[in-house]
Amino acid sequence: MEILIMGGGVVGVTTAYQLLKDGHQVTVIDRHPPGTGGASYGNAGLIATGHSIAWGSPKALKIWFNSLFHQDPVFRMKFQADPQFILWGLKFLAQCTNSRARINSLAKHRISAYSQKILKEVVKETNIQYERNTKGLVYLYRNPEALAAGSHHVRLLQEAGQSLEIVGKERVLELIPELADSQDQIAGGVFSATDESGDSKIFTEQLMEVCRTMGGNFESGVSIERLEVSGTEIKRVETNQGDFTADCYVLCLGAWSPLLSRKSLGVRLSVYPVKGYSITIPVEKGHTPPQIGGLHEEDLLGFSPMGDHFRVSSVSEFCGYDLSHTPEDFEHILKTAKKLFPNAGNYDKVEFWSGLRPMTPEGTPILGKGRHSNLFYNTGHGHLGWTMSCGTARITADLIAGKTPEISTELMGVR
Repeated sequence: MEILIMGGGVVGVTTAYQLLKDGHQVTVIDRHPPGTGGASYGNAGLIATGHSIAWGSPKALKIWFNSLFHQDPVFRMKFQADPQFILWGLKFLAQCTNSRARINSLAKHRISAYSQKILKEVVKETNIQYERNTKGLVYLYRNPEALAAGSHHVRLLQEAGQSLEIVGKERVLELIPELADSQDQIAGGVFSATDESGDSKIFTEQLMEVCRTMGGNFESGVSIERLEVSGTEIKRVETNQGDFTADCYVLCLGAWSPLLSRKSLGVRLSVYPVKGYSITIPVEKGHTPPQIGGLHEEDLLGFSPMGDHFRVSSVSEFCGYDLSHTPEDFEHILKTAKKLFPNAGNYDKVEFWSGLRPMTPEGTPILGKGRHSNLFYNTGHGHLGWTMSCGTARITADLIAGKTPEISTELMGVR
């Protein structure tokens, strides 16, 4: 079968790999080279199965409300008279109950754990190198009260089979001795020994090369203009580089998926862009970045070592499709990173980046078919796109083949 994948980020390229394994002819189109557009380029690099907790909760509702009146360095919201934002926001508010938070968290964990299993298979099959680190991740807390409050998340994921250990300051410093000079910022944490990290951009680029050896075709510089539809079928994709046709189409455009689906198909996907920021710090002689990655919970600061560079990411900003940034946008990240890891790298040569996470109200991705028989969705992965990518790729390939996926896709349908 000829299959056209729209989107060349980590989700699109992992989908291409699984479909090529199944014997299909695959073409991937994107306006950027694989791995360089969207959230695949500069994310925190964490495969955070042990942190697959839904955003929507009573606590998130309070944070959202407070952000309307008080400036927050991590959570920023600019209210917009945008129907997409308003509809998404109303659906998100409906998820901010304890019962929905539990349901959505377990669904996120299910797909994340499955995806990590598929990632390991891909690495074994391809032997690609991407600064992979399998020493686990540490989720840090500044104060004991916050750590105690987060323990119910730990219990929830432990019940789902996740290996998690609540640890004190001494154990944290054993795991990350580079925190010794900032131990006043640490009360304890949660250690997930099976979590890992790696550079998703390098992974995507390397996997693309593997796909090419398997016969995959990748076209960059292609801007999608519209989908031509006849009845319940997609007939062609119109682009600035001409028309593309296939037997089957897969939508992997991340935060841009709802724009195309609404414009061409009249389908309003429950996906909204949430902007994140990251800094990439060169590691030079004499620098001592942490040897494992993790997250500082109160500051929502993700970090991971990536060979000759150190990645730090934070901030969730609701501002539509604005990708611009200013030096002030990174003040919180820089200040916190320097406080925690003052010798992690050369902070005078930092690379700044911002990108859009494609969030759904539930936090689970959108998978499978909608009203069109030859269009499959694989989008809406939110802040866990790197974590979920390999799993949703395998699920998409199974759905296209008419097979029942290994895990349930309940709560992950087109919506």
